[in-house]
Amino acid sequence: MVLEILAIIALIIIGIIFVAVYNNLVKLRNRVENAWAQIEVQLKRRNDLIPNLVETVKGYAQHERAVFENVTKARSAVMEAQGANETADASNMLASTLKSLFAVAEAYPQLQANQNFIQLQKDLADTEDRITYSRQFYNDTVMKYNTTIQSIPTNIIAGIAGFGKKELFQIPPEEYKVPAVKF
Repeated sequence: MVLEILAIIALIIIGIIFVAVYNNLVKLRNRVENAWAQIEVQLKRRNDLIPNLVETVKGYAQHERAVFENVTKARSAVMEAQGANETADASNMLASTLKSLFAVAEAYPQLQANQNFIQLQKDLADTEDRITYSRQFYNDTVMKYNTTIQSIPTNIIAGIAGFGKKELFQIPPEEYKVPAVKF
C-alpha cells in the first residue's frame, strides 16, 4: 500500500516536471518564432522603402539601368527567401546592390540635395540598424532555445515532443573579408 502511494506520488511529480519542461520549451520556441517575425517585419520595411529610393534615383540617373535591375532582383530574392540562412544570403546580396545604388547617387549632386532622397536614405539606414538589432535578438533567442533543448534532462523531453534545433542567422564567409581602402 505504501509503495503504491509512493509510486503514484512519483508519477505525479514526473508528470508535473514533464509539463513544466514542455511548457518552457513551447515558450522558448514561440520566442524564436517571434524574433524571426521581427526580422521579417524589418526586411519588409526595407523592401517597401527600396522602390521609392530606386524611383528617386532613376529620375536623376536614367542610364544606370543595370544597377536598378540588380536592386530589383535582390529585393525579390529577399522576399522569396525561406529560412534564416537563405534570407541572410539574400539580404546580404541586397545590401551589396544598395551600395551600388548609393555609389551611383554620389555622382549626382542634385540628387544628394533632394530632400526626398535624403529622407529615404535616412529611413533606410535606420531600418538597417533595426535589422541588425533584430538579427542579434533572434540569434540570442535561438541560442537560448538550442541550449535548452540540448541540455539534460530537457533534451529527453525535447526529443520525445519533437522540438528540433533552430538555425542561426549567419553571415556568409565572403562578408568577413575586409574591404580594400584606396586613396
